[in-house]
Amino acid sequence: MKKLTILVTVVALTALLAASALAFGPGKGRGDGYCRETSWTKLNLTDEQKAKIEARETEFNKEIKPVREKMFDKSVQLRRLWLEANPDKDKIASLQKEVRKLRDEMHDKITNLRLEIRQLLTPEQQEKLVNSRWGKRAMGFGPRGGMRGHDRFGIGMGMCE
Repeated sequence: MKKLTILVTVVALTALLAASALAFGPGKGRGDGYCRETSWTKLNLTDEQKAKIEARETEFNKEIKPVREKMFDKSVQLRRLWLEANPDKDKIASLQKEVRKLRDEMHDKITNLRLEIRQLLTPEQQEKLVNSRWGKRAMGFGPRGGMRGHDRFGIGMGMCE
């Protein structure tokens, strides 16, 4: 029984790590690719605007990294608790609250970034942005979940079609 538990745990953790590594598919990562270039072309961003947006996104990625890492660690701990023979309800509930708190913190940072990006745009660019798909997709993976062709957090322009 002990060997079976260890085997199941190893397989589950391996699947978890593989899934997270493969979830975003091929590409340059972090939204740096064709979609962003297409978005900038559609909005006619100036070089100065592009530089400011890139600088702010770089700063954002540094800010968000520890939050994502904590969220990942807490999620792994939560999965381990669920794999126990007799899962502790209080520990599970506590970890779920921590994960939700981290997710809320991450979404607050994303909201702030998006608002900062909007402030860099001219009224005409903001009008184009409002009429685009920016922020109008569902969270999730795959064609129906809306993650393909957009960066992970919905912070990019999201106008690739």
